[in-house]
Amino acid sequence: MRSRLLFFLLPFVLLSFTIKKKEPQHLIPNTKIQTEINRDSIIAYAKQYLGTPYVYASSNPKKGFDCSGFVSYVFNNFGLTLPRSSSGYKNIGKALKPEEFKVGDVLVFYGYKNRNVVGHLGIICEANGMQSKFIHASSGKAQQVTITALDTEHYTKRFYKCVDVLSK
Repeated sequence: MRSRLLFFLLPFVLLSFTIKKKEPQHLIPNTKIQTEINRDSIIAYAKQYLGTPYVYASSNPKKGFDCSGFVSYVFNNFGLTLPRSSSGYKNIGKALKPEEFKVGDVLVFYGYKNRNVVGHLGIICEANGMQSKFIHASSGKAQQVTITALDTEHYTKRFYKCVDVLSK
């Protein structure tokens, strides 16, 4: 009986000596963790989604984005968690002066009809004060991720603030 058991177990014992051990997970560097996020990299990543359809309440690039879904998706790729709803930006960060705007800063706008409610977001992709350009998921005519000038009347009159979400 014992010899049959050994005969049966022998292949398993031999196999266990030939299997290579994997490196422990904690020794593999996490490429998403960075001490400083390159602002140009954020914009390059965001521009990959130009033309992605606008879809309300979505942060799925395969389906589409709404404005806050797009912003949170882009920054999440760089390990930064931001509010998923545009209303979450009302009290976030210190408002920057136009001359302080930088690529990668988040523009915060009031809603189209209500100036008490935050209703739209975008990421500055060309910094030039109130003449900056920003990338965003537009629910307007474009109905997609697009680049728009901040100095258009539609956005100038809805402008609430610009915040630097990258600096600590």
